[in-house]
Amino acid sequence: MQQNVIIKREGVNRIIYTFVHSFNGFKWLCRNEAAFQQELMLFVPLTVFAFWLELPAMHTLLVMLGMVFVLFAEMVNTAIEAVVDRVGLEFHPLSGVAKNIGSALVLLSMICSLSIWGTVLWLR
Repeated sequence: MQQNVIIKREGVNRIIYTFVHSFNGFKWLCRNEAAFQQELMLFVPLTVFAFWLELPAMHTLLVMLGMVFVLFAEMVNTAIEAVVDRVGLEFHPLSGVAKNIGSALVLLSMICSLSIWGTVLWLR
C-alpha cells in the first residue's frame, strides 16, 4: 500500500510559493473571468476618481476597501463555481445552491460598495 506524502514548505520558501500561486490565480481571473475583468475595469477609474475628489484619507480608504470587497467576493464566487464544475457538470440541487450563494455574495458586496460610495459622496 502506497502512502501519499505531503511536502510542507516552510519559511521563506513557503512565502515565495504562496505569492507565486496567488499571482497565478489573479492572472487566471484577469484572463478568463469576464465578471472579474468588468469589476477590475470599474475599480481602476473609480480609484483614480476617489483620489481626484480629494476626499479625507479615511473616506478614500473606505471606498477603495468597498471595491476590493467586490473583487474578493467575485474571486470566492469563481472558486466556488470552479469546484462545483470540477465535481460534475450534471444538474444537482446542491450545486445550484452553492452557485447561487456565491452569486448572492457578489451582489451583497456590490450593495455594500455602492452604499459606501453613496454615503461618502453625500457627506462630501
